[in-house]
Amino acid sequence: MIQRIQTLYLLAIVVLGITLCFMPVLQLVTSEEAAELHVYQLGAGGLGEITNEQCQPVVYLQGLWGLLVTTLLIPLLALVDIFLYNKRILQARLNIFLAMLCLGYYGVLALYVWLAKLSMNVDWHIMPWASVPLVCFVLTLMATRAILKDEALVRAADRIR
Repeated sequence: MIQRIQTLYLLAIVVLGITLCFMPVLQLVTSEEAAELHVYQLGAGGLGEITNEQCQPVVYLQGLWGLLVTTLLIPLLALVDIFLYNKRILQARLNIFLAMLCLGYYGVLALYVWLAKLSMNVDWHIMPWASVPLVCFVLTLMATRAILKDEALVRAADRIR
């Protein structure tokens, strides 16, 4: 199980996905026309206002559970996918779903940015942790390719017998 390269790819997705749960991906800053400058961070934990180097939970956007669910599903599905090493076709299909989920993360994030701009009149700045789902997407594609290569090898060995 561990000696297969796709297991290492999926394990990297699990580690990156877990770290994504605790890191902010966007910084929202009130526009220059506002009387006071407020800085907010958006992550899987919700929207928090930064004051005096502390992040206090402040809820301005409703329905932030979509970002939390997609952030939690990415490492969870990758972890389940690791233990399906005997069922390679199912593993490849789950990988395709995981790849779509990684791209769906950006759709959910764009929706929340749009809602924040409408309701709070803020400018947004992307943080480096926002690239983690894209890295997970690439790792998922690499794992799927290795899984399908293993399946082709097993089928070729079955034909020889």
